[in-house]
Amino acid sequence: MGLSAEAIRTGLEAIAASEPGFARALAIAGYPEPRSRPRGYATLLRTIVGQQVSVAAAASMWRKLEAHLGENVDPARLLASDFDELRACGLSRQKQGYARSLCELVLSGELTFDALPDDDEEAIALLTRIKGIGRWSAEIYLLFAEGRPDIWPAGDLAVQAGLHKLLALDERPTEKRTRELAESWSPHRGAAAIFTWHCYNNAAL
Repeated sequence: MGLSAEAIRTGLEAIAASEPGFARALAIAGYPEPRSRPRGYATLLRTIVGQQVSVAAAASMWRKLEAHLGENVDPARLLASDFDELRACGLSRQKQGYARSLCELVLSGELTFDALPDDDEEAIALLTRIKGIGRWSAEIYLLFAEGRPDIWPAGDLAVQAGLHKLLALDERPTEKRTRELAESWSPHRGAAAIFTWHCYNNAAL
Protein backbone atom coordinates (compact mmCIF):
# COMPACT_ATOMS: atom_id res chain seq x y z
CA MET A 1 0.00 0.00 0.00
CA GLY A 2 1.98 2.96 -1.26
CA LEU A 3 1.06 6.62 -1.14
CA SER A 4 -2.36 7.31 -2.63
CA ALA A 5 -2.83 9.57 -5.64
CA GLU A 6 -4.43 12.12 -3.32
CA ALA A 7 -1.47 12.05 -0.91
CA ILE A 8 0.98 12.47 -3.81
CA ARG A 9 -1.02 15.39 -5.21
CA THR A 10 -1.35 17.10 -1.82
CA GLY A 11 2.35 16.67 -1.06
CA LEU A 12 3.54 17.94 -4.43
CA GLU A 13 1.24 20.95 -4.34
CA ALA A 14 2.59 21.85 -0.90
CA ILE A 15 6.19 21.63 -2.18
CA ALA A 16 5.42 23.43 -5.44
CA ALA A 17 4.07 26.39 -3.49
CA SER A 18 7.62 27.20 -2.37
CA GLU A 19 9.73 25.48 -5.07
CA PRO A 20 9.32 27.02 -8.54
CA GLY A 21 11.17 24.09 -10.15
CA PHE A 22 8.54 21.67 -8.87
CA ALA A 23 5.71 23.97 -9.98
CA ARG A 24 7.18 24.19 -13.50
CA ALA A 25 7.73 20.43 -13.75
CA LEU A 26 4.21 19.67 -12.52
CA ALA A 27 2.80 21.87 -15.27
CA ILE A 28 4.81 19.96 -17.90
CA ALA A 29 4.98 16.39 -16.63
CA GLY A 30 1.81 16.17 -14.55
CA TYR A 31 1.33 14.07 -11.44
CA PRO A 32 2.99 10.65 -11.14
CA GLU A 33 1.00 7.48 -10.76
CA PRO A 34 1.02 5.85 -7.30
CA ARG A 35 3.48 3.01 -6.76
CA SER A 36 2.77 0.22 -4.33
CA ARG A 37 3.94 -3.19 -3.22
CA PRO A 38 2.30 -5.63 -0.81
CA ARG A 39 3.17 -5.23 2.85
CA GLY A 40 5.04 -8.09 4.45
CA TYR A 41 7.77 -10.68 4.37
CA ALA A 42 7.31 -11.78 0.75
CA THR A 43 8.04 -8.31 -0.61
CA LEU A 44 11.42 -8.18 1.12
CA LEU A 45 12.22 -11.75 0.10
CA ARG A 46 11.45 -10.72 -3.46
CA THR A 47 13.80 -7.74 -3.04
CA ILE A 48 16.60 -10.13 -2.04
CA VAL A 49 15.86 -12.46 -4.95
CA GLY A 50 15.98 -9.56 -7.41
CA GLN A 51 19.30 -8.09 -6.30
CA GLN A 52 21.91 -7.78 -9.08
CA VAL A 53 19.97 -9.82 -11.65
CA SER A 54 17.69 -8.92 -14.55
CA VAL A 55 13.94 -8.58 -14.10
CA ALA A 56 13.45 -11.75 -16.16
CA ALA A 57 15.96 -13.74 -14.06
CA ALA A 58 14.36 -12.53 -10.83
CA ALA A 59 10.89 -13.53 -12.08
CA SER A 60 12.17 -16.99 -13.01
CA MET A 61 13.72 -17.49 -9.57
CA TRP A 62 10.55 -16.33 -7.86
CA ARG A 63 8.41 -18.81 -9.81
CA LYS A 64 10.75 -21.63 -8.79
CA LEU A 65 10.64 -20.52 -5.15
CA GLU A 66 6.84 -20.47 -5.21
CA ALA A 67 6.80 -23.93 -6.72
CA HIS A 68 9.18 -25.18 -4.01
CA LEU A 69 7.85 -23.30 -0.97
CA GLY A 70 4.20 -22.75 -1.87
CA GLU A 71 2.42 -19.62 -3.01
CA ASN A 72 3.08 -17.87 0.31
CA VAL A 73 6.82 -18.73 0.14
CA ASP A 74 6.57 -20.02 3.70
CA PRO A 75 9.58 -18.87 5.78
CA ALA A 76 9.62 -22.07 7.84
CA ARG A 77 9.83 -24.17 4.68
CA LEU A 78 12.61 -21.97 3.35
CA LEU A 79 14.64 -22.47 6.53
CA ALA A 80 14.03 -26.22 6.32
CA SER A 81 15.32 -26.31 2.72
CA ASP A 82 18.91 -27.35 2.12
CA PHE A 83 21.51 -25.56 0.00
CA ASP A 84 20.93 -27.61 -3.13
CA GLU A 85 17.16 -27.17 -3.04
CA LEU A 86 17.47 -23.40 -2.89
CA ARG A 87 20.29 -23.45 -5.41
CA ALA A 88 17.95 -25.22 -7.81
CA CYS A 89 15.61 -22.23 -7.43
CA GLY A 90 18.46 -19.97 -8.53
CA LEU A 91 19.59 -18.63 -5.16
CA SER A 92 23.32 -18.16 -4.75
CA ARG A 93 25.01 -18.92 -1.44
CA GLN A 94 24.94 -15.21 -0.59
CA LYS A 95 21.25 -14.82 -1.36
CA GLN A 96 20.45 -17.92 0.64
CA GLY A 97 22.19 -16.32 3.60
CA TYR A 98 20.16 -13.15 3.17
CA ALA A 99 16.90 -15.08 2.80
CA ARG A 100 17.62 -17.17 5.90
CA SER A 101 18.40 -14.00 7.88
CA LEU A 102 14.99 -12.59 6.91
CA CYS A 103 13.15 -15.82 7.74
CA GLU A 104 14.87 -16.17 11.12
CA LEU A 105 13.88 -12.64 12.15
CA VAL A 106 10.29 -13.23 11.03
CA LEU A 107 9.88 -16.60 12.76
CA SER A 108 11.50 -15.40 15.98
CA GLY A 109 9.04 -12.51 16.15
CA GLU A 110 11.82 -9.93 16.13
CA LEU A 111 10.44 -8.58 12.85
CA THR A 112 6.67 -8.13 12.61
CA PHE A 113 5.56 -6.37 9.45
CA ASP A 114 2.19 -5.41 10.90
CA ALA A 115 3.87 -3.63 13.78
CA LEU A 116 7.00 -1.87 12.56
CA PRO A 117 8.01 1.16 14.65
CA ASP A 118 6.11 4.33 13.77
CA ASP A 119 9.35 6.29 13.77
CA ASP A 120 10.83 6.00 10.27
CA GLU A 121 14.46 5.82 11.40
CA GLU A 122 13.64 3.11 13.95
CA ALA A 123 11.81 1.13 11.26
CA ILE A 124 14.79 1.49 8.89
CA ALA A 125 17.14 0.34 11.65
CA LEU A 126 15.02 -2.77 12.24
CA LEU A 127 14.69 -3.66 8.55
CA THR A 128 18.43 -3.25 7.95
CA ARG A 129 19.07 -5.97 10.55
CA ILE A 130 18.16 -8.32 7.70
CA LYS A 131 21.36 -9.34 5.93
CA GLY A 132 21.37 -7.95 2.41
CA ILE A 133 18.82 -5.22 3.14
CA GLY A 134 20.50 -1.82 3.21
CA ARG A 135 19.06 1.60 3.89
CA TRP A 136 17.83 2.10 0.32
CA SER A 137 15.91 -1.19 0.26
CA ALA A 138 14.38 -0.40 3.65
CA GLU A 139 13.33 3.06 2.50
CA ILE A 140 11.78 1.72 -0.71
CA TYR A 141 9.84 -0.85 1.33
CA LEU A 142 8.50 1.79 3.73
CA LEU A 143 7.52 4.10 0.87
CA PHE A 144 5.91 1.56 -1.47
CA ALA A 145 4.58 -1.09 0.93
CA GLU A 146 3.61 1.10 3.89
CA GLY A 147 2.95 4.40 2.15
CA ARG A 148 4.94 6.37 4.68
CA PRO A 149 4.70 10.00 3.52
CA ASP A 150 8.07 11.37 4.56
CA ILE A 151 10.51 8.72 3.28
CA TRP A 152 13.33 10.30 1.26
CA PRO A 153 15.78 7.81 -0.33
CA ALA A 154 18.53 10.38 -0.82
CA GLY A 155 21.07 7.73 -1.81
CA ASP A 156 19.08 6.79 -4.91
CA LEU A 157 20.91 7.98 -8.04
CA ALA A 158 17.67 8.62 -9.90
CA VAL A 159 16.39 10.79 -7.04
CA GLN A 160 19.63 12.76 -7.19
CA ALA A 161 19.44 13.06 -10.99
CA GLY A 162 15.80 14.11 -10.84
CA LEU A 163 16.57 16.76 -8.25
CA HIS A 164 19.45 18.01 -10.40
CA LYS A 165 16.94 18.59 -13.19
CA LEU A 166 14.03 19.88 -11.10
CA LEU A 167 16.06 22.48 -9.22
CA ALA A 168 18.35 23.36 -12.16
CA LEU A 169 21.44 22.58 -10.10
CA ASP A 170 24.95 22.89 -11.55
CA GLU A 171 25.67 19.22 -10.84
CA ARG A 172 24.02 16.12 -9.48
CA PRO A 173 23.85 16.53 -5.70
CA THR A 174 25.59 14.16 -3.31
CA GLU A 175 23.53 12.04 -0.93
CA LYS A 176 24.25 14.50 1.88
CA ARG A 177 23.25 17.50 -0.24
CA THR A 178 20.14 15.67 -1.45
CA ARG A 179 19.07 15.22 2.17
CA GLU A 180 19.76 18.87 2.95
CA LEU A 181 17.83 20.18 -0.07
CA ALA A 182 14.70 18.27 0.95
CA GLU A 183 14.61 19.13 4.66
CA SER A 184 12.03 21.88 4.19
CA TRP A 185 9.73 19.54 2.25
CA SER A 186 8.93 17.39 5.27
CA PRO A 187 6.41 15.78 5.80
CA HIS A 188 5.92 15.32 2.03
CA ARG A 189 9.28 13.94 0.96
CA GLY A 190 7.81 10.62 -0.17
CA ALA A 191 5.76 12.43 -2.81
CA ALA A 192 8.88 14.38 -3.81
CA ALA A 193 10.83 11.13 -4.28
CA ILE A 194 8.12 9.65 -6.50
CA PHE A 195 8.09 12.87 -8.53
CA THR A 196 11.86 12.83 -9.08
CA TRP A 197 11.57 9.31 -10.57
CA HIS A 198 8.67 10.56 -12.70
CA CYS A 199 10.73 13.46 -14.04
CA TYR A 200 14.37 12.50 -14.31
CA ASN A 201 14.12 10.85 -17.74
CA ASN A 202 11.44 13.20 -19.07
CA ALA A 203 12.87 14.81 -22.21
CA ALA A 204 10.49 17.77 -21.95
CA LEU A 205 12.07 18.98 -18.72
